[in-house]
Amino acid sequence: MEIIVAKSGGFCQGVKKAVDTAMTITPENTYIFGEIIHNPEVVEEITKRGIVTVESLDEVPKGATLIIRSHGVGKSIFEQCKYRDIKVVDCTCEFVRRTQKIISEQYALGKTIVIVGEKTHPEVVGLNGWCDNTAFIFSSPDEDFSILPPKECVVVAQTTYSKEKFEKIIKNLNNSRGKTVEVFQTICYTTIRRQNEASELAKECDAMLVVGGLNSSNTNKLYDICVKYCKNVFRLGSATELKNKTIKGYKKVGIVTGASTPNGQTQEVLMEMETEAKATMEEVVANMDNQQKFRKGQLITATISSADDTGVAVLLPNTKKEVMLDKAEVDCEVYNKDEFNAKTGEEIELMVVAVSPRVVLSQKLIKQVKEEEAMIAEIQAGKDFEVVCSGSNKGGLTAQLGSYMVFVPAREIRPGFVKELEKYVGKKLRLRMLEIKSERRKEIIASQRVILEEERKAKEEAKLAKEAEFFASIHVDDVVEGKVERVTAFGAFVSVNGFDCLAHVSDLSWTGVKAVTDVLEIGKKYEFKVLKIDEEAKKVSIGYKQLQPQPWELASEKYAEGDVIHGKVVRIVPFGAFVEVEKGIDGLVHVSQISHEFLENPTTALTIGQEIDAKILKLDCEERKMTLSIKALEPKPENVEKKAKKSEDGDGKEKTKKAKAVKPADEVTEWSESDNGGASIADLLNLK
Repeated sequence: MEIIVAKSGGFCQGVKKAVDTAMTITPENTYIFGEIIHNPEVVEEITKRGIVTVESLDEVPKGATLIIRSHGVGKSIFEQCKYRDIKVVDCTCEFVRRTQKIISEQYALGKTIVIVGEKTHPEVVGLNGWCDNTAFIFSSPDEDFSILPPKECVVVAQTTYSKEKFEKIIKNLNNSRGKTVEVFQTICYTTIRRQNEASELAKECDAMLVVGGLNSSNTNKLYDICVKYCKNVFRLGSATELKNKTIKGYKKVGIVTGASTPNGQTQEVLMEMETEAKATMEEVVANMDNQQKFRKGQLITATISSADDTGVAVLLPNTKKEVMLDKAEVDCEVYNKDEFNAKTGEEIELMVVAVSPRVVLSQKLIKQVKEEEAMIAEIQAGKDFEVVCSGSNKGGLTAQLGSYMVFVPAREIRPGFVKELEKYVGKKLRLRMLEIKSERRKEIIASQRVILEEERKAKEEAKLAKEAEFFASIHVDDVVEGKVERVTAFGAFVSVNGFDCLAHVSDLSWTGVKAVTDVLEIGKKYEFKVLKIDEEAKKVSIGYKQLQPQPWELASEKYAEGDVIHGKVVRIVPFGAFVEVEKGIDGLVHVSQISHEFLENPTTALTIGQEIDAKILKLDCEERKMTLSIKALEPKPENVEKKAKKSEDGDGKEKTKKAKAVKPADEVTEWSESDNGGASIADLLNLK
């Protein structure tokens, strides 16, 4: 009889972590939420340690320790534990945790969650708890998918579900819903590998033994697969059940085990088969040894048999073959053979470094492998990673991550078309896994585009939120502080709470400026007044001069009637001249106040740009008026006085010809500061 044992047997990584935790943790006041695995023997062994299995948090006292098994639990369990001060030891499988994260994120986006799996399985129950128990759960391709609401659906699978059934359900679901369905492949790759091995083994064997807890979901799926390809399939909960079965007469018998089946149970089955088949244990072990095909990089658990000065002799798993572990490959600072001789019979984890012409093992490299496994588990759970691009081909970019090849398709490098792939060689890439392949060669298919798109979306959302917050907090006439970021010919862009506002050049000074930098300095902070808000156009206008005093507001402090000022003639009109006393303040010299001599036109005595001294005759700051006199600072000529005396006869009648009437300066009461010399006298004067 030939016996073939499937390579992918025994505890999976998630189950092993949970069982190891339960077997090493302090048992006092420690509880497990549900059976740690679907295996009565293992559960009984853990119970003997004093750890209590519970089905409800009500059974767990405040302050206790609670182990979460690899199946995981709903979000509310963690929240209740925190509220009740229960210490959680989370042994949720990394693949399950990744599925939980997908459900939580997609549910938050408002999508309908669809879970493919067994409705009552603890993993599915836990997954449903990450979307407030609103998921639609399907376990058969024949179910009615029309009950799904019209909005977009996200589909995930129970990590131990049948790949074949999952694909059929997805096909029917797509036919029913079309492009509104987004599918996430969440079946554990270990599960897929076990299922593939079971189908291949069942095709070539006369009989199959499926070993594992009778209530184990993944073991029962292996049984279903074997039945499809082999007529003689026996389901065993333990080795003792083999006595009631018969495998006599079968030339080739295959053995597959579930993820919750310890290696010890497989060994027990082999011991029973020795009796049933009337074969010696040596023959069984020899068959197993023949079937045992080690591969480079494989992790194995060997048993220490002895040690000498050259290294440690170990027994390979499932064989009686002894291999020497060279002392240079032992993970220790100083090799001591006595320490290992004291550990004879203990198990040691090793890595296969070579298989030809002989098996070579190493303990030193095990740490590196474990670190890589942990890293890959995190990547599979959705964690981003970085690599340096080492090459390119027509399809995309290539890189190396530990023992894994990384391939980034051209469409996944960044948003938009990438023409020159070579320019990425030697550059760092930030990636997220799309798919992992490990059957023939280790390869990760990854994307940088999804990260860049997420970051751009997050940046846009943050910008919109910041803008909304800004416009909700700012109002017209508010006084705000802003930093001058950049200037243009038409104004300055000022950052106010991170938002760009425009201070137009006309709103910088009451007296006008030629350049923005005459008033504001780049990089400095100033106070501004909010003038206008256009939330729809995302524009805010602010002013600097509105917070500065106007020149006329300070005029009363600087000038008084009777003062002598020095100014420059800036405009000349028929009735007089406007003199700039300072920027923003003009005074009027009436034609009658220019000279003691009669002037028909001010231009005969004054020119634009001429600097003069004048006396303030009248000052009205509220009306923004200043009346000036040049002649008041000059002595009155004698001939002018004589002419005045001769101008009247004894009866008071005027003897000399009168000059053309011009109103005296104290009767000119109003003028426009903005006058440019082109307005009529009637527009510029308001005569009493």
